[in-house]
Amino acid sequence: MQEAIILVGGKGTRLRPLTNHTPKPLLNVAGSSFIRHQIAKLMDAGVEHVVFATSYLASLFEEEFKDFSRDLQISYAVEEVPLGTGGAIRNAARLLRGGAADAPVLILNGDILSGVDLRAILARHEDKDADVTLYLTRVADPRAFGLVPTGKDGRVLSFLEKPKTAEECVTDQINAGCYVFGRSVLDTIPADREVSVEQETFPQLVAEGRRVFGHTTEDYWRDLGTPLAFVHGSADLVTGKATSPLVEMPADNLIHPTAVIDPTARVIGGSTIGPQAVVGPHVIIDRSIIGANVTVAEGARIRESVVDHDSSIGSESFLHEVVVGCHSHIGAQNELPAQLRLSCGIRIPAQGVRVSGTAVACPTVH
Repeated sequence: MQEAIILVGGKGTRLRPLTNHTPKPLLNVAGSSFIRHQIAKLMDAGVEHVVFATSYLASLFEEEFKDFSRDLQISYAVEEVPLGTGGAIRNAARLLRGGAADAPVLILNGDILSGVDLRAILARHEDKDADVTLYLTRVADPRAFGLVPTGKDGRVLSFLEKPKTAEECVTDQINAGCYVFGRSVLDTIPADREVSVEQETFPQLVAEGRRVFGHTTEDYWRDLGTPLAFVHGSADLVTGKATSPLVEMPADNLIHPTAVIDPTARVIGGSTIGPQAVVGPHVIIDRSIIGANVTVAEGARIRESVVDHDSSIGSESFLHEVVVGCHSHIGAQNELPAQLRLSCGIRIPAQGVRVSGTAVACPTVH
């Protein structure tokens, strides 16, 4: 049996308010919860049993999959106290069912959108007779990441902290949040305490001379941890820049059948429109996510933004790189600044906020 673990225990603080009531992997991306895209990818790779390593709002994962009828077994390993990435993997490993000590186990971070071929990683793991194989990706500016240099044969040489100077950037390869562990290696991770797989487990395995290899590709890769990255990842799936078994064909938008879109409105750039949403005349929605039961009034413009469910956007309002929490109301003729996040239930009156020109009105926010 091919098995996998998905790490979905984080609180998703960088995505608040979207994650105030919903775990990050359960947020809708390109028409489905993100974790369903990952599940579909795992099933395509032959996975028959997956363990969710949960913590934050753990019961919602069981609710999401209570009627899941496809040919996949799902188990849930709940952390009662924070265990870190390594501790979460160790906690989930107790629910694995494969008996062989060298059986490969796929492990995915629950917030990484990737085009990597999982079967290719498994094949490399077997070919190298590896203890652990890490998917590595190259980034233009690696200073925000831990670095993973490898030798000519792909063997991992070390794990380096985030570089502070250009001289410390000895490689552009970073940990891309997908691993294959030999089953017995999982059992060497300490149990019942917090462990960082990046800072403790991997460096220790390398220091012990264990066979740790990298699998470096040029495939699509994006960390969905921030609102802008989240929006862009969803749009990339819709347009085909990134792929998922759940997205049948590239398109300029993904509109739920129950949504009502005025013929003069433009929904472009890989935008998604949720169930029962209403988009009025002359609206432009570009590379954005519009949730269920959202109303967008005439002439509004929404770019690279998220409007969560049961909210409304007034006529001629402009949103760019904005997150609007659920059950909120933005009145007419507001212009919201980039990187603004509005908590759930916020109400902004008509002409309450303007950021361009010389006139800036003071908002009345309740």
